[in-house]
Amino acid sequence: VFPSLAQAQASVANEVYQELGQPSVFLFCPTEYCSSLCSPSPSQSCYLQTIGQELLPGIGVIWTGPKVVSQELSAVLLEEVEGVLQRRPVIWDNLYANDYDCRRVFLGPYMGRAPGLMPKLHGLLLNPNCELQANFIPIHTLGTWFRSELGSCGHPDLAGMEMVAALVDSRGPREGSYSPQEALELALRDWVVEINQQALEPGR
Repeated sequence: VFPSLAQAQASVANEVYQELGQPSVFLFCPTEYCSSLCSPSPSQSCYLQTIGQELLPGIGVIWTGPKVVSQELSAVLLEEVEGVLQRRPVIWDNLYANDYDCRRVFLGPYMGRAPGLMPKLHGLLLNPNCELQANFIPIHTLGTWFRSELGSCGHPDLAGMEMVAALVDSRGPREGSYSPQEALELALRDWVVEINQQALEPGR
């Protein structure tokens, strides 16, 4: 029925999206969801070009970066992806994911994401460690990074998000000055408090 996989996927996604009344959040994960899966590159991928042209503009597209697990994200890459998809991507960040090797647990700060990325994104999802308690530092430092991004860019989609930033502990790094090391130290300090509180709970 369809001349290509991309057209088939876009058609089905569009139909479901419209049947659901075009919800404000509707995410599509393409078959080529990172640069290493694209041939020969994101901007020259016939698959992504078709997805960008055929997918309705209200549908968000998930992207993991240069690789499935990307150590770095750059504005240049995100601009390339936005150009071919005709929309800013939703980053599906696998920085901490350990479902592919549960012998490893990732406890470092959120890092490797260039400053000022927020205007290049439609959203960001963090894929955490499988072990729930191991995600305190990843999520805490992601919050510190987000607060810093709020202070360093005037993103139109972030109207009213200053309230979110105001909820972040005022002891954190100043807005617009994210430091992974400072974020890690703040997270560790708060994590020790959390651990001590849990240790005092009955049955612990």
